[in-house]
Amino acid sequence: MAPSPQNPYTAAGVDTAAGDLAVELMKSAVRRTHGPEVIGGVGGFAGLFDASALRAYTKPLLATSTDGVGTKVAIAQAIDKHDTIGQDLVGMVVDDIVVVGAKPLFMTDYIACGKVFPERIADIVRGIAIGCELTGTALVGGETAEHPGLLGINDYDVAGAATGVVEADHVLGAERVESGDVVLALASSGPHSNGYSLIRHIVSGNGITYGADAADFGRTWGEELLEPTRLYTLPLLRLLSQVPGAVHALSHVTGGGIAANLARVLPVGTWVDVDRSTWSPPPVFRVLADLGSLELAQTEGTWNLGVGFVAVVSADQADAAAAALNADGIATWQVGVVRTGPVPQDSHGDFEQGAKGVDGGAVRLVGAYAETD
Repeated sequence: MAPSPQNPYTAAGVDTAAGDLAVELMKSAVRRTHGPEVIGGVGGFAGLFDASALRAYTKPLLATSTDGVGTKVAIAQAIDKHDTIGQDLVGMVVDDIVVVGAKPLFMTDYIACGKVFPERIADIVRGIAIGCELTGTALVGGETAEHPGLLGINDYDVAGAATGVVEADHVLGAERVESGDVVLALASSGPHSNGYSLIRHIVSGNGITYGADAADFGRTWGEELLEPTRLYTLPLLRLLSQVPGAVHALSHVTGGGIAANLARVLPVGTWVDVDRSTWSPPPVFRVLADLGSLELAQTEGTWNLGVGFVAVVSADQADAAAAALNADGIATWQVGVVRTGPVPQDSHGDFEQGAKGVDGGAVRLVGAYAETD
C-alpha cells in the first residue's frame, strides 16, 4: 500500500491539529467569562453578544480599545512561563475603557506564533480569561495564527480589543475637570506592561539571566518582572457607583509615564504639580534604576514608578473616593491639585503639555521621592 501523502500545509510548518487541541484546552476557561449575553459559545467565526441591555440606556455610547503587551512577552518566553501574560493584555486593553467611565462588555484576542504549542497557547488564553473574569468582561472570540518562517519556533505576540458602554451624560474626561479638583494616585503592582525594552536592556547589560535568583525580591528575576498588571476596572466602576459624581476624569498610566498620561485628561489652561514626596517607588524600580545608573527622575517618561492609575476628583469628595478605593484593596493617596492659569515659571522642572495628539493640560513632577521604609 502506498503511503498517505503528507499534508502540504503541515510540510510548510503549520500544524492545524495543534491549533484545534489548543482550543480544546482553553474552552473551559473562556466559557467561565460568558454570561447569558454571549450567544453561540466558543469556536464560531464571530462572537455574538446580546445587546438588548443597551435599551436601558438613554443614549449609550460604545467605547473601544485595542493594545498588546509589548516586549514583556520576551521574558515569559525566556523562562517558559505563560500563564500571566494574558492578564497583562486585559489590563492594557480593558482598563483603557474604564477611563471614560465605560463598563466593559466583551473582548477578543489574537496570538501570532512561530509554532503552536497547545499547552502554551492554552496558558496564554487562560490568563486572558482570568483577566476578563476579574474585569467583568466576556471573552467572546479570538484567533491563533501560526507564522513559520516569520516568527521563531518559540516566539509569539499577543494583542486584543474590547468594547464597553457608557451613558452619554456620564462620560468622564477633561470637560468635567475644575480648578481645585484633587488628583489621586492609585498604586501599581509593578511595571505593568510598559517600559520593558528599557528593563530588558538594563538586565541584559548587567549580564543577568531571567532564571537567576534576585536577592532583592526573594524570587527569580523573571518571576519578579512577570508580576501581572493590576486590574482597576471593577474597583473604579464600584467607585463611580458608590460615590456618584466624585470622579471627573481618569488616566491609565501606561507608556509615557504619569505626567504625560495625566496631561491627556486635563483641560487646556490647567496645570498640576505632582508631589513625588507623597510616595516611594517600589523596590523593582529602584533596583533597575541603580543597575542602569539612572536617577528615578530619568525614568519618569518610561515607567509608572508605582502609580498605575490617576483619578481627578472633586475636592469635597476626595476623602470618600480614596477611602472607597483603599477599602477595595488599592492603595490610594493625594498627589496634587488642579490649578488654572499660566504655568509657574520657576526652576522646579519642566511641564508635560498634553500628549499623544491631545491638547490637554500641563503636568510636572516636583520634589523628591519619599525614602523607602
